[in-house]
Amino acid sequence: MRNIKGIFIRELKSYFNSPMAYIFLVIFALINGYFFTNTFFLINQSDMRALFSIIPLVYLFFIPAIAMGVIAKEKNQGTIEVISTLPIKDHEFVLGKYFAVLSLISIGLLFTLIHFFTLIGVGTNIDYGAAICGYLGLLLVGGFYAAIGTFASSISENQVVGFIVGIAIIIIFFLMDKLLIFVPVSLSGIIQYMSVDFHFSNISRGVIDSRNLVYFGSMIAFFLMMTVRILDMRKWR
Repeated sequence: MRNIKGIFIRELKSYFNSPMAYIFLVIFALINGYFFTNTFFLINQSDMRALFSIIPLVYLFFIPAIAMGVIAKEKNQGTIEVISTLPIKDHEFVLGKYFAVLSLISIGLLFTLIHFFTLIGVGTNIDYGAAICGYLGLLLVGGFYAAIGTFASSISENQVVGFIVGIAIIIIFFLMDKLLIFVPVSLSGIIQYMSVDFHFSNISRGVIDSRNLVYFGSMIAFFLMMTVRILDMRKWR
């Protein structure tokens, strides 16, 4: 646990020691604020649904961007070889990196709470249960995409490759339930279950089903285990 914490703190500090974290947070807040104010002031829709629908789209590009270097930069700089000589296990290394990415995503979500408090301030009747579930869903989606981004970053020492691979995998999961009309009926149930949006939409409506939680938990675990496996393979080269 101490190793995970050390790697987590080191990685999180590296984000804020460079412009990357600030650029991510500012652009993330501006894009989400723009779409929220559009629905709030232009079409008079005073709820959180517009925000919950746009953030997963913003995730498609921003999460691969912040995760693309978590492991690739270590490979590129050769520091991963130094780390491998330390008493740090591969899963501790991966979890520390992953939690740093997830923390930055969580900070970005905290910035969007200003819109939630704006609705409360103007006296809007808010379904608090649906709002809380919506944020839980966004955190789970962010955690899933962060696991994919971490995995993509471990494939190559080139950060651009990690970025492209991360986006490609994330888009596949994002589009699955939107392409059901092209899928045989016998496979439609499986494809729909594999879709991120299917599970997120259930949670954002205020319905927390164990199947949704199992989906996110198992997919996050799968991609993190694949990352550990890739790091372990380097020992046999």
